[in-house]
Amino acid sequence: MKYVIASSDMANEIYHVLHTAIKTIYPKYYPKEVVDFFCRHHSKEHVLKGIASGNMGVLMEGNVIVGTGCFDQNHITGVYVLPSFQKRGFGSHIMNCLENEISRKYDTAVLDASLPAVCLYEHRGYKTVGHGVHELENGAKLVYEIMEKKIRS
Repeated sequence: MKYVIASSDMANEIYHVLHTAIKTIYPKYYPKEVVDFFCRHHSKEHVLKGIASGNMGVLMEGNVIVGTGCFDQNHITGVYVLPSFQKRGFGSHIMNCLENEISRKYDTAVLDASLPAVCLYEHRGYKTVGHGVHELENGAKLVYEIMEKKIRS
């Protein structure tokens, strides 16, 4: 496996990773409105903006993109792995790469954790420091944990 900085020619594959993970995993935790919100949020334009920032990477297994991660300053803004590659250390590898990059300038990494990812982040040493609620259509609510971890002493 190899983690590399994303380039614009990878946008369609990154979009595929995001939407496959969201549509497969999130319905087990969230109502349809939340799943739809995440799919709208992770539009092709959003992917291209992440790539243009230089802060989005992809995890390659051979020549296939199996996961992606992105950050903005010390905020990890997304980590997604194709469902068929989950529970095999790929998400942890992406997190290692993001934390290493963030630790060059910051002492602490922050993230907003979706319900399916909270346990992964807790096992990595993240602590919940707050809770977020985002009101959606039909009275649905996106609930998430605001977590942080000291990554540099």
